[in-house]
Amino acid sequence: MSQNTQQTGLQINPPEDPDADQQPAVRGERPWWKRYYPWYAVLGGTVLFNLLYAFPHYFTTDPNDARVQLDPGFHPHLGFLIAHVVTGNLALVTMMLQVWPYLRRTHPKVHRWVGRVYVFGAVVPTTLIVLFVLIPHRANQGSTGLACGAVLWLGTTLYAWRKARLRRYAEHRRWMIYSFSLALFTTYGRIVFMMILHWGLQVNTEILIEGTSWGAWIVNLLAAQWYLEFSARRRGKNLPAGRFNPATGAIRQ
Repeated sequence: MSQNTQQTGLQINPPEDPDADQQPAVRGERPWWKRYYPWYAVLGGTVLFNLLYAFPHYFTTDPNDARVQLDPGFHPHLGFLIAHVVTGNLALVTMMLQVWPYLRRTHPKVHRWVGRVYVFGAVVPTTLIVLFVLIPHRANQGSTGLACGAVLWLGTTLYAWRKARLRRYAEHRRWMIYSFSLALFTTYGRIVFMMILHWGLQVNTEILIEGTSWGAWIVNLLAAQWYLEFSARRRGKNLPAGRFNPATGAIRQ
């Protein structure tokens, strides 16, 4: 036996002790940019900026404090604008609660009720006000892009709600992420506009308004799709080639 072992170069290892402690491999810490809460804090800061930017100018109900030019021939214009500001910011606050993992895991009933408020108390009224009141009574700059963004926001939100009613939660999550990305598109446009004014850059205002009214929601939708693809790969949810993934909307090549 020893001769055969020496000739073949094999080594016989002693059996492992079944009583020995076996420690699982320790996974390395994920980098900060792959964690959830830093980006949740950035999102919260964006929502807070929008609240501070919008609300103080409408508390007094003085038409001179409005951020947009009012139509003097349409007297309810300011009232509809205030309603849009209130419901739009309600959408952002309820969106923050909807994407909070702790609330979703530990209080699912609260999560569902907040979702109903987001859909029917915020998104539906604010988009209808934009489409049928504010856009017809504003200047033409950026109106088409703003209308397209509002239609997509309303459509994705109602479709996501429908998927939840059907208990197709993977598709519900996907379309709610699209809805949340569209909820933020005017907020980022305001941030860009404020930064340009702060830096004193000389730009064509009409081109800036037109560009942000289209670019903001297009970029946000692309970012939402990237996040869906990234999160699916991170969880290892790889489908066979040619299969449609309802959670990401992608077809695996």
